[in-house]
Amino acid sequence: MGGRPLYLEPRLGPRLGSLLGSPEVLHMLTDALGSPLHVVVPDQIAANLEEFRSVYGSHHLSGQVFFAHKASRSSALLRRLAATDAGVDVASLGELQHALGAGFTPDRILATGPKNPEFLWLAARTSVTVSVDSCGELEQLAGLIRTYALSKIRVLLRLSGFETPGVRVLSRRSRFGTPAGELGPLLDAVGRHNDAVDLVGVAYHLDTTSLDEKAVALEGCLRALEECRSRGLQPRAVDIGGGFGVKYLANGEQWEQYTTELTGAVLGNRPSLTWGGHGYGLRNESGTLRGSLGLYPAHRPVAGARYLDQLLSHPAASLGDRPLGALLVEHLYDVHTEPGRALLDQCGLTLAKVLEVRDQEAGGELLVRVAAKADDIALEEHGVLMDPVVVPRSGADSGTDGRPVAVHLFGSLCLETDLITRRTVFLPRRPEPGDLLAFPNTAAYCMDFHTTRAQRQPGARKVAAWQDGGSWRWCLDDQYWPTIPVGEAE
Repeated sequence: MGGRPLYLEPRLGPRLGSLLGSPEVLHMLTDALGSPLHVVVPDQIAANLEEFRSVYGSHHLSGQVFFAHKASRSSALLRRLAATDAGVDVASLGELQHALGAGFTPDRILATGPKNPEFLWLAARTSVTVSVDSCGELEQLAGLIRTYALSKIRVLLRLSGFETPGVRVLSRRSRFGTPAGELGPLLDAVGRHNDAVDLVGVAYHLDTTSLDEKAVALEGCLRALEECRSRGLQPRAVDIGGGFGVKYLANGEQWEQYTTELTGAVLGNRPSLTWGGHGYGLRNESGTLRGSLGLYPAHRPVAGARYLDQLLSHPAASLGDRPLGALLVEHLYDVHTEPGRALLDQCGLTLAKVLEVRDQEAGGELLVRVAAKADDIALEEHGVLMDPVVVPRSGADSGTDGRPVAVHLFGSLCLETDLITRRTVFLPRRPEPGDLLAFPNTAAYCMDFHTTRAQRQPGARKVAAWQDGGSWRWCLDDQYWPTIPVGEAE
């Protein structure tokens, strides 16, 4: 390994830090339940909710925080959140059933996403709020209400394709929602079906980290709400979706250095930093850098609840440069949010046992094989680069020299493509068979979205863990109920 190690150290909150500081617990769990193993920390999701609530309070706003269920399949995390005042955003029939079974009442459930007839039927039957994407969806929902003589159902109109006068800033295109310029026909449909639907507000969903784009969308929603009022409707809320982000890395300088060195490696100015010369979206065309870096911004100066605070403080360029939050307060509008990743920040980790460590030529990277598949630890599938933490088995590190090493992390499938990470990973010490590699902050998306049972190898099991005084307790994820740890956790 030549040059200085390029670490990408994970940011660790107090709970995950404490859990990683209990190696005997982690080894006991994997010895009993196998590798890989997901561990979720339910109390953390409640703490993250309070951070969002504090932003609402500082801006004098009311409204609901809807957890975006799609980010996690965990029953423990959902049940813990049901014991708070949060809501849940469900995007499928199964998620709606899961939310109802976890303890959420219909007034705390928002149905979004593509909706098949069965999903719409249960949403109508249980009287949850529905975020509708089109006139056709609104017509279908109203038909269900009439056919089964159900109570009027609350709806949000999800919009997209916003723009602002003056300097042209367009919100990016989305497959979800009705273009804002076509609001008129959508409101005509609301008028035709006012016996079946109760319009409570408008919404948007944008897959972007740009504050400017989201501010344009929120301004567009404020104008849409005024158009609703001009028609005699009484909307009272705007749903600004999710996308508040997570800061995965502890050190911003490490992120800047790594991405700079990766660019140099793609251009051939330094040795490769990846297996097979993978460029994460960058490529070298005759000495010219092409493409774009397809990675999540793993170190973000502002993320989570702080991002929401900045959005609400953002001046509304087309509405007199007043802060967006102040305009919402003046009009007495509720604000709904749909954080997924941000509510799951620091809510879990994934453990994988080291099976084999192979040396290559002198000075080359170590080849490390773990008892897990790449789809069990899907950080890179979501563009997240972050180092694992070595959790040595007691006494297992006595023979190491304590020097940093460069490694390639391979999975357990009989496939060349089963790479836990495509990049060369730098670790502070050589791992040994029997050690664990702990991948922090995997609760959002990385535990569930890509998991398979390829080659008849098992998927990762999942457990919930909580602190009881000075020690950790645990149970299987689907056996966790808030009646167990509430009052015992820190």
